[in-house]
Amino acid sequence: MEDTIEDPPTSAVLLDHCHFSQIIFNNVEKFYVPGGDVTCHYTLTQHFMPRRKDWIGIFRVGWKTTREYYTFMWVNLPTDLQSESTKQQEVQFKAYYLPKDDEYYQFCYVDQDGVVRGASIPFQFRPENEEDILVVTTQGEVEEIEQHNSELCKENQELKESCVSLQKQNSDLQTELQKKQEELETLKSINKKLEQKMKEQEDSWEAELLQLRVQNQKISLENEQMEVRVDQLQAQLSTQEEEMEKLVQENQDKTQQLEHLKKENDQLFLSLTEQREYQRTLEQTVEELKQKEATAAEKQQELMDKNLDLSKRLSENKVICDVVQREKERIERENDLLKRENGRLMSYMGLDFDSLPYQVPTADQGGTGQNPGLVYGNPYSGKTVLPLELSIKKRPTCTPDFADDMCDHTLEEQHIQTVYLNCPICDKSFSAKEKQIFEDHVFCHTL
Repeated sequence: MEDTIEDPPTSAVLLDHCHFSQIIFNNVEKFYVPGGDVTCHYTLTQHFMPRRKDWIGIFRVGWKTTREYYTFMWVNLPTDLQSESTKQQEVQFKAYYLPKDDEYYQFCYVDQDGVVRGASIPFQFRPENEEDILVVTTQGEVEEIEQHNSELCKENQELKESCVSLQKQNSDLQTELQKKQEELETLKSINKKLEQKMKEQEDSWEAELLQLRVQNQKISLENEQMEVRVDQLQAQLSTQEEEMEKLVQENQDKTQQLEHLKKENDQLFLSLTEQREYQRTLEQTVEELKQKEATAAEKQQELMDKNLDLSKRLSENKVICDVVQREKERIERENDLLKRENGRLMSYMGLDFDSLPYQVPTADQGGTGQNPGLVYGNPYSGKTVLPLELSIKKRPTCTPDFADDMCDHTLEEQHIQTVYLNCPICDKSFSAKEKQIFEDHVFCHTL
């Protein structure tokens, strides 16, 4: 009995909380002969898993907790629970440790948590041929024996009723165990479906995240290209401004020359009255001066036309520059929106947006403060609305005025410029005052 030196694990769990249907005891005799070893045969059910500290005890009938065992033996752990042969187990109790009285006892299987998992039918320890012994007793002893037998019969009846109750409880517990097993299988199936659905959702999130990263890279590349284009336009604008300044300076020089010629013409007309003898010569001189003046006027007209053309080009370049600047701001706003959307998706997936290998440029890296919006389209559609097309219509009016056949020519030019906004999709035109209507119209094409 070296196996019984260590006390087995017990508990104060009552009979109502025990499960007697998980271990089935087989071949239990009604009585065992004192002085001999007793072998206990039992069967493990398919839903029970034995553990190292499980034990089988002999309990007196009427026990309340597992602490009331008389003696016990540790169970043997099977090597293969799937085999039918390993489910049939046995333990042997040595005769020295068995009870010496004739009370009713039963085997109980207790797990390492101190919970009873199975119980056998009651049995006794008494001699096999006890009926054949001749006993000489007195009448009082006979009455006492009969009374004792009556008590034993009564106790036997109670034990039978208890056994029937235990069998009924065992059947109910087996039914409940079957229901629990079915519920467990249902829960396992639901859990498997949920895991599969979660895996599909994670794959979908990863694909969406990859798509957003590709869109961010495209938008970043477009932003860099737009910055290069803006720098080129600014350089062209600076060059054209310098050329404009040169032309203005040349125009001023020509104007001064024209004024000087007018003064000379006036002097000639004054000297005409004083020197009539030189009239023919003066008339030829005046004719030459008129030709020079006409040539100067033509040159002045050409210079003014050039000046007007340069003004027109400068205005167009400024408008284009404004359009490019607005497009740049719009793209930066879209970048900011995509950055916030990426941050939201990262936080939803439990990731850190700052740990990504790529960061979207913020608005502070290349532009003024933006007001986020969706004026130019949906930033998640992958489509970029083309820049606005501007149509500038110019209607010049010239009204020359000649008086008294003199050489004075006054040129008045009025430039009426009307800016039209053309839709890049359907070429519909809107005036500059209808800018909000134009933006709504372009937005409708992106839906």
